[in-house]
Amino acid sequence: MKKVNSVEEYLEVHAHFSKELELLRNIILKTDLEESIKWNAPVYSWQGKNILGLGAFKHHFGIWFFNGVFLKDEQNLLEKAQEKTKALRQMRFKSGRDIHADAVLSYVKEAINNQKEGKELQPVKKEKTIQLPKELTDYLNSHKEMKLAFKKLTPGKQREYSEYIDSAKRDTTKSTRLKKIHPMVLEGIGLHDKYKNC
Repeated sequence: MKKVNSVEEYLEVHAHFSKELELLRNIILKTDLEESIKWNAPVYSWQGKNILGLGAFKHHFGIWFFNGVFLKDEQNLLEKAQEKTKALRQMRFKSGRDIHADAVLSYVKEAINNQKEGKELQPVKKEKTIQLPKELTDYLNSHKEMKLAFKKLTPGKQREYSEYIDSAKRDTTKSTRLKKIHPMVLEGIGLHDKYKNC
C-alpha cells in the first residue's frame, strides 16, 4: 500500500470510504486527542499514549481502540481483531448509516478516561531463565574472572555456551569445550559471533 503522510492522503487512498472516515474523524476531533499518522494510518493519542486509530479495508472501515479491552461496551459495538488479540478492540462499520455519532463519541471519551486512569494492558514479560549445565557452573565457580565476564554476556550468548557444553556426550569433550570457550567469554564474544558477522 502507498505510504501516506497525512490523514487527508489516507482518505484519498481509501476513497471508497473517505466520507465515512471523515465523519469518524470529525467525531474524534471533538475531543482533545492529537492526530498523527502511524503505521500508515491515522492514530489519535493523549499525552503520547495511543488511544485509537482509524482504518479502512476492502469491505469495512472503523476505529480500533488500543486498550479496548477496558471499554464497558454496553452497546455491544466492539469485537476482537483476531481470536488471540488481548487488548485491541475494533468498532467495524460497513456504511455511514451504521455510524451513531453519540455512541462513537461516548466510546472515544471512555477510552480517553481509561487512559487517564492508567488502564493499560501491559505486555507480559517472559522470564527466560538459563539452565547452566553442572560442568559449566563448576568451571565458572573455579574461575572467578570468567564467571564475572559470563554474567555480562547477553542471555542469548549465555544460552549458546550452555547448550554447547551440555550437548557434549563425554566428560572429556565437555572439559575440552570449557577450555576452548574460556578466552571467548573473557573477550565478551558469543560462541557463534564469527558467523553472524559474515
